[in-house]
Amino acid sequence: MHRVGYNSHVDKKQSRSGVILMVTLVLLVVLSMISYSLTVRIMGQRHRNQYIIDYSKARYGCDSAVKYAIASLGDLEMELIERPNEPDFSDLFSLDDQAYKEFIAPWQTAVEVKGVPMSSPIQSANSVDSNAVPFSFTKADGSAGDKVEVPGPYGSEWPLVTEPMEVTIGSATVRIEIEDENAKYPLVWAILDDREVQREAKAGFETFCEWMKLDSGEIESLKKQLKEIESIKPFKFDLKEVTVTDKNASKVSRRRRGRRKTRRRGTKKTRKIPSTIHTADFAKLFHSSLLSTEHLARPLIDSDIRSESALKYVGLWANQRVNINSAPRHVLEAAFVFGGDAEEIAEEIIQQRRIKPFKDLGQLKESLYRYSDSIGKCTKYITTESDFLTIRVTSRSGVAKATAVVAVMKKDKKFVKVAVRSD
Repeated sequence: MHRVGYNSHVDKKQSRSGVILMVTLVLLVVLSMISYSLTVRIMGQRHRNQYIIDYSKARYGCDSAVKYAIASLGDLEMELIERPNEPDFSDLFSLDDQAYKEFIAPWQTAVEVKGVPMSSPIQSANSVDSNAVPFSFTKADGSAGDKVEVPGPYGSEWPLVTEPMEVTIGSATVRIEIEDENAKYPLVWAILDDREVQREAKAGFETFCEWMKLDSGEIESLKKQLKEIESIKPFKFDLKEVTVTDKNASKVSRRRRGRRKTRRRGTKKTRKIPSTIHTADFAKLFHSSLLSTEHLARPLIDSDIRSESALKYVGLWANQRVNINSAPRHVLEAAFVFGGDAEEIAEEIIQQRRIKPFKDLGQLKESLYRYSDSIGKCTKYITTESDFLTIRVTSRSGVAKATAVVAVMKKDKKFVKVAVRSD
């Protein structure tokens, strides 16, 4: 009996020790989880605080770069280059890889023989631009050379008007790119409020979309969206300044025969808003949810050599005219649909501007006198100088990034800000 009692006492003691151990383990696990949770929260808060600091620096760098770019545009020399012995950038985007290689083969041979990239700028090996030549040439000393780029009208990557600039502002690394919007298809043409040329405008839009390899369903979807935008604000070429009248009412008190009478006297102030307000309105509409750019952003060509999409060739900032010296073939054809003989005129322009860019529209009519009537009908849709640009700024600081796109228009020999989109 004594032994049985002893064993029972030992069992109870061991059971109590097991419970204590179990409770201790549970408490340790709970404390570990609480500690881990607090650590994660603290680290998360630190990351959020650091991101806010980095984003503030990135945003400051972005805003500063935008101001610098706008102020420097007056000093920008937009000089068109001549390309008599080079393939035209205009057709490269529409070729498959095999046709692309065959198209640039003669130019490739000339580069390899000389051992230097002629007048073309050198691109890094990771370039995916449509003009990046997919081969490496050998220099005279036998060393391997870099890939060579077929330059755009300004000698840089199309549609840039100058080489991208990278600067450091504080701790932010900033990249500035300036694009030629007059070299793109103006989407405002698709909502043109002019019955005399509406049929031609629609035909030009469909021609452009077919060049961009959009199917009939995608084209109809874009038409419906543009129709909705047109119902809000149709586009007219004769954009005029807006006169706004502000009414301000003031109280006037008079005492007459012991009684005070109060009446309101209204004053009117008129002010004029520049016509660029219309351009800003269209830019906002095209960048709103009313227009889906999904189809336009879909890659037409996506390979190791290059990447292309229709969105690259569309002017969403309400540019009105096309620069015949810097626009690619399909944009030129869409512009000359308004007068006829679009394919023939586009071909003539491309061949002649390779030798020397057109100085003015008078020279264009003189050179292409056979099509002078057709060109005359298109004069308000075309130009020989680009006066509508976009400044794209990307600023990075730490893990944060800030971007801004600013549309600017040349007016009275100065560039004025038209619209801004920032993220």
